[in-house]
Amino acid sequence: MWLKLFFLLLYFLVLFVLARFFEAIVWYETGFFATQLVDPVALSFKKLKTILECRGLGYSGLPEKKDVRELVEKSGDLMEGELYSALKEEEASESVSSTNFSGEMHFYELVEDTKDGIWLVQVIAHDRSPLVGKVHWEKMVKKVSRFGIRTGTFNCSSDPRYCRKRGWVRSTLIMSVPQTSTSKGKVMLKEYTGRKIETEHIFKWITAHAASRIKTIYNSEHLKEEWNKSDQYRVKIYLFANLDQPPAFFSALSVKFTGRVEFIFVNVENWDNKSHMAEIGIYKTPSYILRTPEGIYRYGNNTGEFISLRAMDSFLRSIQPEVNDLFVLSLVLVNLMAWMDLFITQGATIKRFVVLISTLGTYNSLLIISWLPVLGFLQLPYLDSFYEYSLKLFRYSNTTTLASWVRADWMFYSSHPALFLSTYLGHGLLVDYFEKKRRRNNNDEINANNLEWLSSLWDWYTSYLFHPIASFQHFPYESDWDEDPDLFLERLAFPDLWLHPLIPTDYIKSLPMWRFKCLGSHSEEEMLEASQESESDSDSESKDVLGGEKEVSEDELSTAHSPSEGEPQCSAEICSCANKNCHNEPYERKVRLYGSYTTTEDTEPDWSAWPSNMLHCTECVVCLENFENGCLLMGLPCGHVFHQNCIVMWLAGGRHCCPVCRWASYKKKQPYTHHQPLSSDTPS
Repeated sequence: MWLKLFFLLLYFLVLFVLARFFEAIVWYETGFFATQLVDPVALSFKKLKTILECRGLGYSGLPEKKDVRELVEKSGDLMEGELYSALKEEEASESVSSTNFSGEMHFYELVEDTKDGIWLVQVIAHDRSPLVGKVHWEKMVKKVSRFGIRTGTFNCSSDPRYCRKRGWVRSTLIMSVPQTSTSKGKVMLKEYTGRKIETEHIFKWITAHAASRIKTIYNSEHLKEEWNKSDQYRVKIYLFANLDQPPAFFSALSVKFTGRVEFIFVNVENWDNKSHMAEIGIYKTPSYILRTPEGIYRYGNNTGEFISLRAMDSFLRSIQPEVNDLFVLSLVLVNLMAWMDLFITQGATIKRFVVLISTLGTYNSLLIISWLPVLGFLQLPYLDSFYEYSLKLFRYSNTTTLASWVRADWMFYSSHPALFLSTYLGHGLLVDYFEKKRRRNNNDEINANNLEWLSSLWDWYTSYLFHPIASFQHFPYESDWDEDPDLFLERLAFPDLWLHPLIPTDYIKSLPMWRFKCLGSHSEEEMLEASQESESDSDSESKDVLGGEKEVSEDELSTAHSPSEGEPQCSAEICSCANKNCHNEPYERKVRLYGSYTTTEDTEPDWSAWPSNMLHCTECVVCLENFENGCLLMGLPCGHVFHQNCIVMWLAGGRHCCPVCRWASYKKKQPYTHHQPLSSDTPS
């Protein structure tokens, strides 16, 4: 997780540097920065008209260039970045979809139950033509969609009863606007009563109704009273301008931030005394002033702070965020971090996507689970002070120059999604290259074949059904799946895995382990010479007794106990029951084979090499064979001793208990105290 977080932060750093690089290229080619002011006098009539449409300022008739330029100057300073964005948006001219309502419930859910938005609905009466034609309606939809106003069409032929209930007997336009200034308040429906159905007249009707929700100040006394008043709104934004009504983007934002930010329009058109404006720090108009409990912030002086809906919406969301905004931001960051697994994981392509799906599910589940207690805590009344301090921290951090750069980059990359995705893909490919190179230097095995990986995944899955614990530790075992395929279906039908606890097998590594030794054992060289002599003796005996049946039976017996030349010999390093090719011989036979004619009564094990809490024995109850000199032994907490490989296979198969006494193999037990054996005693 930390590695993915590091790569994600590195990617954000790359985006920040890349944005500064693009700014340098633009400055090199044009000689302008995005924050540089533009003189409206130098612009053409078409560009000035585009700026007015983006800001939402209406005009009637056929205005001259001088009138349009004055409207641009009165609404706010124009920057190079805003001009570039407006022209690109005009060139794109993407078609905006409009909603077709199917009936009363559909209309109620989307229009009347929406508390934080504006709707413009064209109602088409039964057997009547629409009020606005198709061409003008498409222009209207494109014009109002810039300000977050949603549009739709309600045909009364689909639900005539509801149209009669509403009194819609003729085709008309309906506008839905929140009625109160509180969040999630009631919605009022306004009907268009104008005679002119041109786009500009309808747009002026919309902006006039939206602007009526904004508090307007017309004199300095009212401004002084409002400025010094303390009410429920912690954040207020003032527009000081010489306009008849605020721009459409300002009115649309007042609806969007209902209950969070208060929008106030100060009309200074007929003011003679502006001394109070100078007292509060307002020396020029138009000005956008953000007033918070921490102080005053002048909007438009930093990077990306344009006079447009998108720019101011991003600014206000960072200053006064909602819980939903923080959740969406955390969701985007978590999923970007999870997608890094696609490039960090090495191997087959299918393996990468399997790991990616698993990571996406895990991360999103953890995110939702972690947000549930946060939402619960926010409902507690005694956490209001904590919430206020958090918002204060947000306001302090988001009014810095670095925060303005981040907001500008966010708007730039969100308007160019192809660039964002390509940079993310390029960053991921670089991560994949360096990760692959690092693993090759560390000699890590990478399975790049999809079929091989799917085969290994299937083997792991089937082994998990039969041996759930051993599959995680990769212990070797013989699966019954190859012998009996019906066992697979039985396991699925009766999953007893769900009824047993999964116990980790890490404790096996800490169990005591040692080698079995005898007091009368010889060195390895003497053992090898004795074994060669025994082989030569057995060969000579087999040649002399080929005549009779009794001698033949003795020859078979001797060859059964002596290894032939083609068979591998059992070394002292491997336990007799671990290797299927190694012959297991009785303890007395092994002693005689090494060149000694003593028996088990004459040769005793070296008990001094055993741990003090282990019971003395010479046989493994798992494989039912005697311990051979040099084989590996392992003891359990209960004191019973077995071949190391035998007991590991027993425990890894899910049986976490002693084969003899059934004591839990992962629990400690009081050690046994051994009595000193007499010389006549035989250990058993």
